[in-house]
Amino acid sequence: MSSNLHPMLNVAIKAARAAGAIINRAALDVESVRISQKQINDFVTEVDHASEKIIIETLLTAYPGHGILAEESGTEYGAKDSEFVWIIDPLDGTTNFIHGFPVYCVSIALAVKGKVEQAVIYDPSRNDLFTATKGRGAYLNERRIRVSKRTQLKDCLISTGFPFRPGDNFKSYLNMMADVMQRTAGLRRPGAAALDLAYVAAGFTDGFFETGLSIWDVAAGSLLVTEAGGLVGNFTGEADFLEQRECLAGNPRIYGQLVPILGKYSKFASAGDKAAVRQAAAAADTPETAEAETAAASDMDLDAPATTPQADTPKGQDAP
Repeated sequence: MSSNLHPMLNVAIKAARAAGAIINRAALDVESVRISQKQINDFVTEVDHASEKIIIETLLTAYPGHGILAEESGTEYGAKDSEFVWIIDPLDGTTNFIHGFPVYCVSIALAVKGKVEQAVIYDPSRNDLFTATKGRGAYLNERRIRVSKRTQLKDCLISTGFPFRPGDNFKSYLNMMADVMQRTAGLRRPGAAALDLAYVAAGFTDGFFETGLSIWDVAAGSLLVTEAGGLVGNFTGEADFLEQRECLAGNPRIYGQLVPILGKYSKFASAGDKAAVRQAAAAADTPETAEAETAAASDMDLDAPATTPQADTPKGQDAP
C-alpha cells in the first residue's frame, strides 16, 4: 500500500487483494468449487461468499461505522444509517470464473452521501489493480491512465454484455447490437462489466454499454472512467444512472456518438422512440423481410473485400 493514497483507498486495496488471493487459490482447482444458481444463467459460488466475507471484514475492521452494500449479502452488515457506504462485487464475472475463462475481477467502491469517491477494481488473474480517488485521477498499477483519443466511431472497439435472465428482451438487444456493430470496428462481450469499465478508463476499449446492471457492477468502474477523462451515464446521456440498470461509458467524443444510437433503446426514451424500435423489430419478423434477407445472402459475393460502414455524425456535432 502507498502512503500517497487516500487512507480509505488503501484499505480498499488491501481488501481487494485479500479477496483476489482467495479467488486465485480457488482457480487452481475450479472444478471442485461448489456452485449454486440464483436463477437461470445466474450463478454464485463459495468463492463469491468467501471473497465477500474477507472484503467486509477488512473494511469494517478499519471503519466499523461505515455501511455495506454487497452483491451477496446486501445490507446485512455494517451501519444502517452511515453517510459512508462500501459497494462491493466480490467476484464480477462468476460465470467466466467457473468455466476457467480468466476474465473476472473484484470491485469495491466507497460512496459518500451517495457519490462515489473511492474505487478499486482488481483483476487477480493478471494482477492488474485499477484505482481512483475523486479529483485525483485514475491509475492502473500506479500508472496514470486516460480514456482513448479516438474520435471516429468507425475506428472504435466497443464492449457490451448480453442479456441472460428469463424475461430479458433478447430481440431488442440484438437490434441494438446490430445498430452499434455496423458503425464500429468491433464489438466485444468479455463478461465482467466492472472490468469492461476499467478497460474504457485505460483506453483499451473506446466505449461500453449494457442493460440489467446493478449498482455494484458499475459503481467503481464509473469513477475510474470519469477520473480518466471519460463520460458515464444512461443510454440517453443522463449522468444520474447508478441505479437505473443501464450504463453507457466512453471517451467524450465516442460517448456523444453512441447516445443517439442507443438512446432510443433506453427505458427512459420518449414514447415515439420506443414505438420506432418496436416497429423495426416487428418489420424484421415479417416473411417478406426474411425472404429479402435470404435473397441478399444468396447474391453476396463471398470473395469481395469487406467494407466498414461510415459512422453518422450526431446532430449538432461537427464531424471531427
